[in-house]
Amino acid sequence: MTDPKPDLLLLVHRIPYPPNKGDKIRSFNLMKALSQHYTVHLGCFIDDPFDRQYIDTLSQWCATVFCVNQAKWRAKLCALSGFITNQAITLPYYFSFAMAAWVNATINTHKIKKVLVYSSSMAQYVDKTEYQPLSRVIDFVDIDSDKWRQYAEKSRGVKRWFYQREARLLLQYEKHICQRFNSSLFVSDDEASAFRAMLPVQLQHKVHSVLNGVDTDYFSPETPACKTEQTLPEQYIVFTGAMDYWANVDAVCWFCQNIWPRLKQLYPQLHFVIVGGKPSAEVRALSQQAGVVVTGRVDDVRPYISHARFAVAPMLIARGIQNKVLEAMAMNKAVVCSGMAMEGINAPASEDAVIAEGIEGFIRACKRQLDRPSAPSANRQWILQHFTWQQTLVRLNSFIHPELSV
Repeated sequence: MTDPKPDLLLLVHRIPYPPNKGDKIRSFNLMKALSQHYTVHLGCFIDDPFDRQYIDTLSQWCATVFCVNQAKWRAKLCALSGFITNQAITLPYYFSFAMAAWVNATINTHKIKKVLVYSSSMAQYVDKTEYQPLSRVIDFVDIDSDKWRQYAEKSRGVKRWFYQREARLLLQYEKHICQRFNSSLFVSDDEASAFRAMLPVQLQHKVHSVLNGVDTDYFSPETPACKTEQTLPEQYIVFTGAMDYWANVDAVCWFCQNIWPRLKQLYPQLHFVIVGGKPSAEVRALSQQAGVVVTGRVDDVRPYISHARFAVAPMLIARGIQNKVLEAMAMNKAVVCSGMAMEGINAPASEDAVIAEGIEGFIRACKRQLDRPSAPSANRQWILQHFTWQQTLVRLNSFIHPELSV
């Protein structure tokens, strides 16, 4: 008879299923990997009513699941209390008395000794003196505070002040959690190094990288063709991502303002297809431009990637590893990216993996892709060598429970 798997508390700021956007792809694969070694007790928020249908699905990997429905208007109202308590507003935005009560009860009932927290916003639930004896690991994923700093740089007036405040207070909290927890994980070596450089020397040894991966069986050029929700143009380039996320909105708006008009003039039959759920008003408005298609939520992103000439990721605000780039490369598509979008992936420069900067640089790179004949890409091989989940998560368990083999 085998020994029962030890209990582990997993706290995630957004339900880790379905794995259809950046943070959920990573949290899902972490949960799946942890379930091989632990009896997982999951606490998470649901910020999209669409995802409620998947709660029961989580029982495949978790012994218990506790979900709190998060109404965004209420969360934003609660977040304002951060101005009274001098906290980063991220913390009250993700605070729930029901979640706190469940965490306390779960730790006591199951005698939890191991905790993995996904994102800094969830660390508050186990940042208590009585939980100091627990083995607590935080997956920051990326430096959230630096995203706010980037937002501030692109803003003016009150918004700039607000974003600067959030960047400063959230960085203080990130450093505090790093000091209190056993290990701090980041999505790439670059991200881990950047955070390490912000810390006093005595804390730097706590910071490690656990890279993002991609499901190379699912994202494969050999995957049978799936139907799309709408008829696709014959010639198009593609951008994929959650289209209510500011960094993605900023990227496609910049591309449509500065790059697309020139490309459309040179290649009249070409289209730009923006694929992703919950497009903001700014993104929806882009469909008024000639040749721009905004799909909204799709059931399967693969056919949109598969039939594209190439994928673009003109990210001007970014941290960590871009799943959109991993997925396109796994499907052996050429990619044209900003340096930020390729950060952490570090594919060798080639005709298939192009880093372009600035308006003229992006136009030249896109034009080269459109002018050259189709040819086999080496992008998938780079992913298979470096970014399968089996490879990237191999060290995860050593941070949580060094005594267990991975």
